[in-house]
Amino acid sequence: MSDYPGYLGSYHSGKLEIIARELFLSLSSCEICPRSCKVDRLKGRRGFCKSGVLPEIFSYMVHRGEEPPVSGTKGSGTIFFSRCNMSCAYCQNYEFSQLGKGRRYGANQLAQVMLQLQKLGCHNINLVTPTHFLPQILRSLQLAVQGGLKIPLVYNTSGYETPEVIRLLDGIVDIYLADSRYGDDSAAGKISKAPDYVEFNRASLKEMQRQVGVAQFDEEGLIRKGLIVRHLVLPGGVSRTAEVMRFIAEEISADTYVSLMSQYLPYYLAGDHPEINRRLRKEEYRQARDILEEYGLLNGWVQESYGQERFAGVYIRPR
Repeated sequence: MSDYPGYLGSYHSGKLEIIARELFLSLSSCEICPRSCKVDRLKGRRGFCKSGVLPEIFSYMVHRGEEPPVSGTKGSGTIFFSRCNMSCAYCQNYEFSQLGKGRRYGANQLAQVMLQLQKLGCHNINLVTPTHFLPQILRSLQLAVQGGLKIPLVYNTSGYETPEVIRLLDGIVDIYLADSRYGDDSAAGKISKAPDYVEFNRASLKEMQRQVGVAQFDEEGLIRKGLIVRHLVLPGGVSRTAEVMRFIAEEISADTYVSLMSQYLPYYLAGDHPEINRRLRKEEYRQARDILEEYGLLNGWVQESYGQERFAGVYIRPR
């Protein structure tokens, strides 16, 4: 692939600078996500996500527990951004996603984090929950390119995105690691305060697929480009797994790589919702695996060690 990662070509053509500037100026009436709060973040106003002008980071690390082609042998250079445009009652990262723990980073500081992770040998830069700080990330990306950054970006998102913003990332992001959490808006509204999640999630996944297509891997099994869709199985069928998988198979691609996650635990405010205030049962996860096969989604990974965060690297049936 020429100009790989994609952001190198976008940097040299000037596209990256234009998109970064456009998105940053749009913070004066923020519509970076489906919330469309329209607050002036450049003047310190804060909307649903409570994010300001400077990006906030809880931690960054060499992450070895992502899907095998993301973590590889040397780890994924993962940056955990504070705050979130969703409000999931069960969020395991609630200390920084909901309570805002973390510290502010300037543009050059964030660029140096990217370069440090590359120096540590990471295969990629894994941006976890980046949506609300996307304009700032792209500004830092320009500085990081000037400093020699040359490993691909992983856009690791909750999936609550607008397709218009995702479209701007065409030619900048090579790897999308996107959630599809719900197949039903009533659950999304009640448990994550995102009553329009399904509409925006599906439109954004379609745009991601249009840009990067089915995941492609190198000779070492590392992902070079493409879409991976994650689905966290919730207790009691709340996530509507069958509807999510039907959409992926019929409207994205039956070749899509799906990561089926079993690690649900009733964190944070899950106790306020009796339907999810318990651990996921083994039989519920087995049923979710059966649904994958029913819809012919035979590429991807399952968590072989039930309830553990680390992926065993088990392919359902690689094509």
